[in-house]
Amino acid sequence: MNEHTTHRQVALITGANKGIGRATAERLAELGMTVLIGARDPRRGEEAAAAARAAGGDAHAVTLDVTDQAGVREAARWIEERFGHLDVLVNNAGISGSGQVSPQDARDQVPSSVDLDMVRAVFETNVFGVITVTNAMLPLLRRSPAPRVVNLSSAAGSLTVNSIPDGPLSGLPESAAYSPSKTALNALTVQYANELRKDGILVNAADPGFVDTDINDHTGYLTTAQGAAAVVRLATLGADGPTGGFFGTDGPVPW
Repeated sequence: MNEHTTHRQVALITGANKGIGRATAERLAELGMTVLIGARDPRRGEEAAAAARAAGGDAHAVTLDVTDQAGVREAARWIEERFGHLDVLVNNAGISGSGQVSPQDARDQVPSSVDLDMVRAVFETNVFGVITVTNAMLPLLRRSPAPRVVNLSSAAGSLTVNSIPDGPLSGLPESAAYSPSKTALNALTVQYANELRKDGILVNAADPGFVDTDINDHTGYLTTAQGAAAVVRLATLGADGPTGGFFGTDGPVPW
């Protein structure tokens, strides 16, 4: 069968040169998808793509900074010219705003003393960047027979979990940047799901859990592969799968 009689699934993962994004890309490549490694640094993106190819997958690097609207549009044009469509979009790129620190040390995000410029920077990547990339890729996703969008969220964005006085996150410093950005991302996920439901585009938020990555200075107890599991499941949902939900490895996460 030639390329005109088969549909090769194509997945774009932003921030995929390391961490959960890279693990997600590697797993989707193992499942037979062509994976596009979105990365701000072209060299790091190509290194990750080369590693995926060496493992037997089909991978390509795409220079992509989610805060650069012109660059995102250019990436969408490249994907259209090269592949003609997109089946999976994983909005993985995100920043903590506090650099590579453990959550216990992220006290510069306490609401009463937070730097507003830092809050703006976090939202620029974690929320506005998702809108920028999703909207640029929607025309390509609409050409897929089973388009899926997965937004990388966190339990830190759960209003339910955060509002429990002695809950699982009660020992962490209060956050006016990272946690609210993930709460906003969850709300955005629901709005996209509501708009795109009629088009068969499933949009969900994933909570990977406390994963060993740069963002928490490698204090997490889950591997990146374990963290990617929830993401991959949502990226490969069947037609009867959910949309507008928030899911971790063990099932739904409370809003």
